[in-house]
Amino acid sequence: MKTVTKTFVNLYPVWIITSSLLAYVCPPAFAWFSGNWMVGALAFVMLGMGLTLHVDDFKAIAKMPGVVFVASVLQYTVMPLSAYLIAKWLQLAPGLAVGLIIVGCCPGGTASNVITYLARGHVALSIIMTTVSTLLAIVATPLLTEALAGTYLPIDPWGLFYTTLQVVLVPVVLGMAINNRFPEVAKKMVVAGPVVSVVALIFIAGSIVALSAGAVAENIGLLTTAAGLLHIAGFALGYAISRIFGYSHIFSRTISIEVGMQNGGLGAVLAKRNFPAEPLTAVPAIFSSVLQNLIGGLLAAYWRWQTDPGRENGTFATKPQSVEEGGYPE
Repeated sequence: MKTVTKTFVNLYPVWIITSSLLAYVCPPAFAWFSGNWMVGALAFVMLGMGLTLHVDDFKAIAKMPGVVFVASVLQYTVMPLSAYLIAKWLQLAPGLAVGLIIVGCCPGGTASNVITYLARGHVALSIIMTTVSTLLAIVATPLLTEALAGTYLPIDPWGLFYTTLQVVLVPVVLGMAINNRFPEVAKKMVVAGPVVSVVALIFIAGSIVALSAGAVAENIGLLTTAAGLLHIAGFALGYAISRIFGYSHIFSRTISIEVGMQNGGLGAVLAKRNFPAEPLTAVPAIFSSVLQNLIGGLLAAYWRWQTDPGRENGTFATKPQSVEEGGYPE
């Protein structure tokens, strides 16, 4: 049963593509899943993240404040500015441009933790960075979206702030409270968390495609290019800038993955909830969710191959001896 569940979760990009295709062929199957359904689904996803966190986890930040600070700055500069520049360069329609910018202004996604593990990166650091960027999103995402996307459409930063509170802060804090007060209950809930998250993302993706199927078909090439360039920029600049700052290969790989992978589900809900008259704003998040996992998966496979203990003359060290060098905490 565990193997089946793990396989189901690992194949979630496949399920997103499948649900998107089904929604395109038969829109009524997913069109009903909107409004509060979508907000509630993402809140469950973020609750699952909160259930994995403990107050003690934040003490780890004190051991590596510099790298967490750099990663957070890169998260909220590289991706938002890349999204804005790509939207300008490709001359995206206002709705698509705003949607891409919203994705760029979102925090890192939990899928980055899995990709980091596969890439033999620093998993503990990845989890810390995802947590920090998610909490910063409460303020950073609305403000950056207003600053960069306001040139395309009128932005309501308070509306974005309120939605972010609903689907990020409240469920994450609730999950942490349950984990700290009722750890045994949290352990049982965490088991179902990944499956619930995947199912929620499947329906969110399907709903968005169902409600804008024609526009998706007309812009599929442009959206694929825009989302692909956004995540390639995040991975590449995240790694390059980290190396310029002198961080180890393992830290740099971890930061690269964290910067390059966004919380597409949050981007989709923020767009859908706050731009009801512009259904196209939610579409880039779906392309982002698929492409970031495909690109990230390929990158992880390459880095994993480079650090294979069986390889002779490997480019990178397999496992540094200390956390300061970028090693895994014991």
